[in-house]
Amino acid sequence: MPHPDNAPHFNDLGRLALGDIAALPPEMLLDLQTTALAETARVKRLRDRLEAGIAQRYEAAAAAERAAQGKTSGTVRVEDEGVVIVADLPKKVSWDQDRLAAMAERIRAVGDDPAEYLEIAYRVPERRYGAWPAAMREGFADARSETTGKPVFRLEARDR
Repeated sequence: MPHPDNAPHFNDLGRLALGDIAALPPEMLLDLQTTALAETARVKRLRDRLEAGIAQRYEAAAAAERAAQGKTSGTVRVEDEGVVIVADLPKKVSWDQDRLAAMAERIRAVGDDPAEYLEIAYRVPERRYGAWPAAMREGFADARSETTGKPVFRLEARDR
């Protein structure tokens, strides 16, 4: 459905009051949201492309600087024509959970407290919890709390 010529466009949203946006017809809100999602995706693609170009230009220099400093990860700085490039290569560490559990048992077996060495967290995947029998869920109910996140509204055109 075409909108009136004076209908706000996506770029007008920054100067409209929230109440004015909320008062727009649903079909116009749908069009604006569709435009916003497309624009977000477009900007993300452009940013990813820019970041890939920057990485292509500076990754060798950053790797050389990191090697010169004896580092395999972390932050280094390189300069290019008066511009300082801060290159970060984060360290990602993962731990084998079964081996850590075995180590915790060995620590406990010699009389030490594993919590002095390890952070121990218990989690119950919600999908598993929902599949448990009611009696099992009741036993865990006091240990479970539920909160909500930020509400999201997605507008869709009704099939006509």
